[in-house]
Amino acid sequence: MFLDDRTPSFETWLERKLDGIAPGIRHDVEHWARLLHDGGPRSQPRDEATVWNYLNRIRPVLIDWSSRYDHLREVTRDDVLAQLDALHGGQRQHTLIVLRSLFSRAKKNGTIFKNPTSRIRVGQREHGIIQPLEPEHIENSVAAVTQPADRLVLALAAVHAARSGAIRRLQLDDLDIGNRKLTVDGRVRPLDELTLQVAREWLDFRRRRWPDTANPHLLINKITALGTGSISQVSLTAPLRGQAASLEQFRVDRQLEEALVHGPDPLHLAEVFGLDEKTAMRYADSARRLLERPVESGSDFRDTSKMASCSRTGGIGRQKSHRDAP
Repeated sequence: MFLDDRTPSFETWLERKLDGIAPGIRHDVEHWARLLHDGGPRSQPRDEATVWNYLNRIRPVLIDWSSRYDHLREVTRDDVLAQLDALHGGQRQHTLIVLRSLFSRAKKNGTIFKNPTSRIRVGQREHGIIQPLEPEHIENSVAAVTQPADRLVLALAAVHAARSGAIRRLQLDDLDIGNRKLTVDGRVRPLDELTLQVAREWLDFRRRRWPDTANPHLLINKITALGTGSISQVSLTAPLRGQAASLEQFRVDRQLEEALVHGPDPLHLAEVFGLDEKTAMRYADSARRLLERPVESGSDFRDTSKMASCSRTGGIGRQKSHRDAP
C-alpha cells in the first residue's frame, strides 16, 4: 500500500502566512482559517482559493495589530475603523466582511469578549456603467481559439452567457442535439445554429480521441479522460490568456447586449439568464444609461452591440470554414 506522507500545500502556505503575527492573534486566526478550509460540525468547508483570498486580504491588518497587541480581544472598534478608512470601494467591503468572519468565530470560541466589527455597515458598492466589448478585442479573442473544445467554450460564454463553473459542470446529457436544447445549471435553453455546429465538431473530436472514456462531462481533456472529474479552471481559460476579451467579459457582454437589443428590462434578463434581481437591475441600468446618451453616442453603442454579435457568431464559423478549406 502507498502511504502519502507529503505535507499538504495548504499547511506550508498557512505556516508562511501566519509568520510574523503575534502568538495570541495567530492562535485565533489559525483556528479560523482551518475551520474555513476543513469545515466543522455546523459549517461547510470553503474552497481553498476562498481561504487564500480571505487570509491574504487581512494579513497586512493582522501584522499591523501584532505590533501593538498580543490578542484579538485588545482590538477595538476604532482600530477596525482606522484600517477601513485607508481602503475604498470593493477592498473596504471585502476587508470588513473577512474581519467580521474572523471576529465572529473568535466570539463563538470565547476568546474575545466583544466583536469590534458589530454594527459597522458594509455599505452598498457603487458600480459603474458596464461597457460593451470593442469589436477588435472580440475578433482577436475569437481568432485565438483554434481547438474544438475551446470554440465550444467560447460559444457557451458568448452566446449563452454561461459561467465558467457551469461550463465545467456540463454533462453529456445536458446537450440534447436531437431536440436542439441545452441545459445550463438546470435552465433549458434553445440550441442555436452556432453552438450546435461547434458542439458537433467537439463531439466528433472527443469520440475519435477518447472513444472509451467513462467521463460523463461534456468537456474533457487528456487528464480527465482517465477519470470522471471535470476539467480545471485553468484549462478552460488558458486559450484566451493575454487577450483583451476573456471568457468572463464575453459572458458579461452577452448579457449587456441582450439588454441593449431587447430593452433594459430586468425581468426579461432574469428570465433569459437566470440572474438575481440586483444583477438584472444593474445590467438594465447600464443599458438604459448607454441608450440615453446623445443620438450620436447612442447609435455608436447600438452599432457596437450588433458588431459584437456578428463577431461572436461569425468569427468562429469563419475559422471553421478556413480550417476545412482544401
